[in-house]
Amino acid sequence: MPQAAPDTALAQWRARMGLSQRAAADALGASFRTYQQWESGISRQTGKPIDPPLTALLAAAAREHGLPPIS
Repeated sequence: MPQAAPDTALAQWRARMGLSQRAAADALGASFRTYQQWESGISRQTGKPIDPPLTALLAAAAREHGLPPIS
């Protein structure tokens, strides 16, 4: 049976945006594995809870509202 998606802010954002984890990672400028950790809320190295950086959450909100990345 497939595992349910985590109920984190980034998981909810990704679902609203209709993105795969890989596409979400690319949209936020993160590696795929880093994004997976942020979305799960669990560190792969320690198994302890982690919070995504505020910059990632702000970037997700900006992307959702149609703001392009700053170049």
